Amino acid sequence: MLPAGLLRPNRPRLPELSELDTVRHFTELSRKNFSVDGQFYPLGSCTMKYNPKYAEHIAALPGFTRLHPLMAQIKGAEASSQGALEVMWDMERLLCAITGMDAFTLHPMAGAHGELTGVMLIAAYHKDRGAKKTKILCPDSAHGTNPASAALAGYDIVDIPSKDGIVDPEALEAALTDDVAGLMMTCPNTLGLFERHLPRIVEKLRQADALLYYDGANSNAILGKMRVGDAGFDVIHFNLHKTFAAPHGGGGPGSGPVGVSARLTPYLPVSRVRKRDDGAFYLDYDCPKSIGYVSPFYGNYSVMLKAYAYILHLGAAGLIRVSEYAVLNANYLRKRLEHIVSVPYNRICLHEFVAAPGDSPARALDIAKALLDHGIHAPTVYFPLIVKEALMIEPTETESKETLDRFVAVMTDIMKTAKTDIEALRQAPRTTPVRRLDETAAARNMILTDDA
Repeated sequence: MLPAGLLRPNRPRLPELSELDTVRHFTELSRKNFSVDGQFYPLGSCTMKYNPKYAEHIAALPGFTRLHPLMAQIKGAEASSQGALEVMWDMERLLCAITGMDAFTLHPMAGAHGELTGVMLIAAYHKDRGAKKTKILCPDSAHGTNPASAALAGYDIVDIPSKDGIVDPEALEAALTDDVAGLMMTCPNTLGLFERHLPRIVEKLRQADALLYYDGANSNAILGKMRVGDAGFDVIHFNLHKTFAAPHGGGGPGSGPVGVSARLTPYLPVSRVRKRDDGAFYLDYDCPKSIGYVSPFYGNYSVMLKAYAYILHLGAAGLIRVSEYAVLNANYLRKRLEHIVSVPYNRICLHEFVAAPGDSPARALDIAKALLDHGIHAPTVYFPLIVKEALMIEPTETESKETLDRFVAVMTDIMKTAKTDIEALRQAPRTTPVRRLDETAAARNMILTDDA
């Protein structure tokens, strides 16, 4: 059927393997990966907790997976997408109830994307009021995506120093000029500490007509305990894949819904899910002050579905227990480790805390690599920058006491090795498929193909 000139002269050389050999090959590859299902992930600020399998089942239901994303926009075809639209409607209501916000958009497709969307909403608010605002304030303990998102939105970044591990209100007031559009905060912050000056901060921002942004990366610590809208925040993004237990998935897909107070609601992205008097749902694009589209269709719908199932399954009482056990586990580890490593801000924390090697000859990187040999993923290292050789540890609420005790035992062994045989520690990891690399050389001499 094809012209002779387009045919191969010889059969293609394709791998010839039995199904059993193929299954064994990929099973063996999977064993070389770290995963939450297989290993403990005390990865601070990332909230790497167990993802329940019932949510995967719900997200795979054919009524959702076989629905074309354009169906809800086709005139006369809305009836076939009512269930999906109802889930989005319900999810917005649930997130509003959890946060105390007036409205949400589900469109942002990751946490950082949610940050950018939130800052764009802040910019739209000030522009609509005719205010000339050019600066965003970021604490020195902020996630790196905070200043990056604000810069992408066109703002100049002003760094606010910490005092005793939290935002210094006097430094904030000194920086709070008329051209400040807002402050981006994480509360509890990346040290796991609650920003106890929050009422004073909110008051000063209101006086300057500056908005308060809540980085929701650490929301695991406050579920059911604090509604950020009630506390004075104007914008929040959630990481659904962290706070509400959907897989991170090797960098994606994520989901970063953004909630806003009433004064920012007119600027939310399109489309918005609305409900008619007869109970039918539809997509509303008639939003004249909207910042427009921030993603194709409606965001990462499957991630939102998993988070929706998670919230409904736990209910209000369950969400409260999430934060209680997350805080309990973190403080248990902090107390167990305080005599093994240095804890610079050693007081009651929330969901995470930051440690350091202290007077040990080991570096944070040595400890992180050694943990891999024990089947434990490394904590976040060298962040926040305000702690030298930082080890940010977050056990999450899903880990058992037995797992935490084993982590303490492994850390004890590593720190003893650091004192008796530091060179052995610097050779870790020894059991992983790839040993410790020269990271500087790797960054400067990237090999981006597989034919080297």
